Amino acid sequence: QVQLVESGGGLVQAGDSLRLSCAASGRTSSSYAMGWFRQAPGKEREFVAAINWSGSNTYYAGSLKGRFTISRDNAKNTGYLQMTSLKPEDTAVYYCAAGNTGLVITTTRGYDYWGQGTQVTVSS
Repeated sequence: QVQLVESGGGLVQAGDSLRLSCAASGRTSSSYAMGWFRQAPGKEREFVAAINWSGSNTYYAGSLKGRFTISRDNAKNTGYLQMTSLKPEDTAVYYCAAGNTGLVITTTRGYDYWGQGTQVTVSS
């Protein structure tokens, strides 16, 4: 089992930046892929970004590419999501996930472990 804990969320103003962290513990290894998803009230959980096990391959939701950057530090068992130029429509609970395949996957079904989520609120 892998436990994931997100941190770094909060209330910011439009145009601000925020960095989310996802710390993995338990039966951890660097062979799993990591993904970030978000869910706004009344909406389905949507894909944000993903990174493969080595960090050599990343993928972003089209509308977020250029503003969000996903990365990982395998030595620290931690993944990151750097968010810049935040907009009110970025307001959501952000979840990190880990997948045993190690590959970049954009669907929720591709991930085996999930964090509890961290709230990001962007005011206008």
